[in-house]
Amino acid sequence: MSKTLSNQTVEWNKLPWKQIERRVFKLQKRIFRASQRGDIQAVRRLQKTLMRSWSGKCMAVRKVTQDNQGKKAAGVDGFKSLTPKQRLTLVSQLKLTGLSKPTRRIWIDKPGKTEKRPLGIPTMYDRALQALVKLTLEPEWEARFEPNSYGFRPGRSALDAIGAIFNNVSKKAKYVLDADISQCFDRINHQSLLNKLNTFPTLRQQIKAWLKSGVMDEGTFSDTKEGTPQGGVLSPLLANIALHGLEEYITGIRAKGSRIAPFRKAALIRYADDFVIIHESKEFVEYLQQQAERWLTGMGLELKPSKTRLCHTSEGFDFLGFNVRQYKTGTYRAATHNGKNLGFNTLITPSKEAVKRHLDKIGKVIDSHHNAPQAVLISRLNPVIRGWCNYYSTVVSKETYSKCAHLTFIKLLAWAKRRCTKSNAHDTVQNYWRTIGSNNWEFATKEGHRLIKHPETPIVRHKKVQGVRSPFDGDTVYWGQRMSSHPEVPTRVKKLLKSQNGECGLCGLKFRGGDLMEIDHRIPTTLGGKDRYDNLQLLHRHCHDVKTAYDGSGTHNKRQGIEEPCDGKLSSTVLNERWEG
Repeated sequence: MSKTLSNQTVEWNKLPWKQIERRVFKLQKRIFRASQRGDIQAVRRLQKTLMRSWSGKCMAVRKVTQDNQGKKAAGVDGFKSLTPKQRLTLVSQLKLTGLSKPTRRIWIDKPGKTEKRPLGIPTMYDRALQALVKLTLEPEWEARFEPNSYGFRPGRSALDAIGAIFNNVSKKAKYVLDADISQCFDRINHQSLLNKLNTFPTLRQQIKAWLKSGVMDEGTFSDTKEGTPQGGVLSPLLANIALHGLEEYITGIRAKGSRIAPFRKAALIRYADDFVIIHESKEFVEYLQQQAERWLTGMGLELKPSKTRLCHTSEGFDFLGFNVRQYKTGTYRAATHNGKNLGFNTLITPSKEAVKRHLDKIGKVIDSHHNAPQAVLISRLNPVIRGWCNYYSTVVSKETYSKCAHLTFIKLLAWAKRRCTKSNAHDTVQNYWRTIGSNNWEFATKEGHRLIKHPETPIVRHKKVQGVRSPFDGDTVYWGQRMSSHPEVPTRVKKLLKSQNGECGLCGLKFRGGDLMEIDHRIPTTLGGKDRYDNLQLLHRHCHDVKTAYDGSGTHNKRQGIEEPCDGKLSSTVLNERWEG
């Protein structure tokens, strides 16, 4: 590559990113606090400052060109990625113009279904501008969002929603309305959304342009009269804004009557477009369903009949891949509340559908690797098993883990038998299963590369996020502790987070929710570095790009599509000096 292109890369990487992030986060915290105290004038003033700031524009461009996992999908402009020079040019061009290009329609499969989900991919310019708008709007709405809204929000997850449900049903038998909003993203009423957004005119006009931009589907243009396109950077936030107020409306309706405790309110717990309404009276829950449908009509939405169900907690219901149910038990095994025997235990387990999807995925991986070496099959299966088990590691999953491990063994045994000839068929087990330590049945290679088993995942209870807490409140200790103990964070990452005190090994900034973290070898393995904890560090993805651009590992150059000379001799001190500029 030319020296000019190499210099452009250095110029982008040598921007004062540490100062940029601090400036942006400082403005976001001020927006959050102003929104908390209801100072709308201060919110708008600070939002305009952030929209115009060079730091905010740099952060937005980096998010969509380096940090975004879906950055390889092109819009109608055809750009999948940008060179460092193009990134710097884009930073200088970002501005609210009230204009937008159409999104490009692509279709993706829905898990376990034949139907497909439509995505609308904006152009690179619109993605960057949407990222800038999100940096501006999110702190304002994080201060206003309801406490039991958990989907598409920083610092919150499906596990928090499940924890809230458990807290509501664990001590009393209740009725539950398990509801799903039909085509939520595709049917949101534009005018209702803009009215609820209630932002300053220039930003309102820009968001309206994105909503009305239309889509290109294989060369055919179609208008978008409703909905916000899935695939846009801003769409999840807009969907949450559209549904904001539903919880307050439902919980504000009080139950009265001789059979219902006076003024006892229901609970509504929402994750994106899925929600549950919980109360001890069936009649009241039915009434609340009607009220929810009435409220949703104002946003152009409706409940999906096939996915909306009213049941009792003794029957159980599925939510976000979990099954919640109260089981009748004997006197000595039942839960108690205030010294009173409840006569049941509330258990949350992986749903049958989730288990089936997981086993089907394992089966597909095994079938697609019928000719692959054992080590390759293990490397493909381990992330599938580890990720699924981590997600369900906070509930009653041990029995399910054992069942999955047994069925996985049967699939692997069939895989092994197919690979054996008649002459060595009797050695099938010896060829692929070995004794490692005290374990006699380990699916492993001679080199010790082994398949992890489902039951190896420990069950650790997850502590639900507190009330209306948000990462924009600036409490880095609280959010750092949550991040380092989250069940879905890999063990290796947890250890590195604790050893680095929650800070990036290169820039020194605290990791925050939504940051993409990558494990880096201080001394690259290509230069003799070992895969041990004393040679590992946790970095932001963009910091990893900076570090590997100079250490000789080449991963940065491959990701950026740029070749750069590197002798691999730069120390961490030199790298940090370059980072600080």
